Amino acid sequence: MSAVKWIVNGRVWNEESGELETRHIRIENGVIAEMIGGDAPAAGEETLDAGGKLVSAGFIDMHVHLRDPGFEHKEDIVTGTASAAAGGFTTIACMPNTRPSIDTPETVKYVLDKAREQGNGVKVLPYAAISKNQLGRELTDFAALKEAGAIGFTDDGVGVQRAQMMKDAMALAKSLEMPIIAHCEDDSLVEGLYVSEGKFARDNGIKGIPNESEAIHVGRDALLAEATGVHYHVCHVSTEQSVRLIRLAKSIGVKITAEVCPHHLVLSDEDIPGMDSNWKMNPPLRTPRDVQAVIEGIEDGTIDMIVTDHAPHSAEEKARGMQLAPFGIVGFETAFPLMYTKFVRTGQWSLGFLLSRMTQKPAEVFGLDSGKLALGAPADLTLIELHQEREVDPSQFKSRSNNTPFGGWKLYGWPEATLVGGRVVWSHQ
Repeated sequence: MSAVKWIVNGRVWNEESGELETRHIRIENGVIAEMIGGDAPAAGEETLDAGGKLVSAGFIDMHVHLRDPGFEHKEDIVTGTASAAAGGFTTIACMPNTRPSIDTPETVKYVLDKAREQGNGVKVLPYAAISKNQLGRELTDFAALKEAGAIGFTDDGVGVQRAQMMKDAMALAKSLEMPIIAHCEDDSLVEGLYVSEGKFARDNGIKGIPNESEAIHVGRDALLAEATGVHYHVCHVSTEQSVRLIRLAKSIGVKITAEVCPHHLVLSDEDIPGMDSNWKMNPPLRTPRDVQAVIEGIEDGTIDMIVTDHAPHSAEEKARGMQLAPFGIVGFETAFPLMYTKFVRTGQWSLGFLLSRMTQKPAEVFGLDSGKLALGAPADLTLIELHQEREVDPSQFKSRSNNTPFGGWKLYGWPEATLVGGRVVWSHQ
């Protein structure tokens, strides 16, 4: 990883003017020391010429699956962070549904140590499980997990089914000033099902997963968050009803935040081409009406941030077919190009809006010191080519897996280089 002292001829987003402006960025001791206009400083060995590309704060992804420990045939910390860096992500938060699950201080330490030693420079922030082995029966030792370096508590991958357990977890997390992050899913409404209730399910004679399976837990947990005062964060929002409930909870002062994935913003169940398991994810693709609701939710601030829910699986697992294959798609290396092409190039969003939902907003919600392009901020940076169209080629992913529905899509907005602390951790060249 090479250190950079200057990034010259970069284009940065000026929020006040709403325009891109040329800037030269000086980096000292891993932080942004200066941003100037005018002529570029004299080039040297430690100069990176951005060549007019966008320079953004590094992307932050608060919902990823690295599969390590236990499922290294899908992904591990080495390949997962390489994929993250190739997608422009400099900070990622990994979920605890591993084997063993991240439910002890020793497992938290394993993730942090491996990430530090083999994580391609990407900052990895581990979540810890709410319940032991994520079984929903007994709470983990929140205080010890926080001390070990966990940044929050979640049983993502499964919903916490018992309301009393969730309330107890929230009260304990609040006492430690830690967030609860929730995968919202009522198991009694989804058992054995694999696509949403909608046109695809009807056309194929399949019983579908109803929207209420997600929204029931969102409503329940919003009430429990109000009662306990905890910071409650809703994972991968996908339904109109969930958006409505989160909006209501925010309006009455509940400390609730939420996230949405690119695939739920650009795809509906009506786009599924057939029984292709690369289109199987959890939450499932919903109806066009739900897609419009989550778009409106991110636009009006009901939903705070965009995350990938990067969920790699092996080709053999995905080859089992739509019904038997595991849920999930990879997301790091297509996230920004999808959002930029779909929403910014079409004029629906400003570039600044998209950047904020992938940098500033997640940093603010989770109290991180990164996510901003400002003097004194960490030099965690992403350089992006906005004007060149490329085709999504899953065979070229840095991830160990390539389970994506976006293969062959032609997109703009491709990351070209990623820096963490002023060091280049990935470059397209």
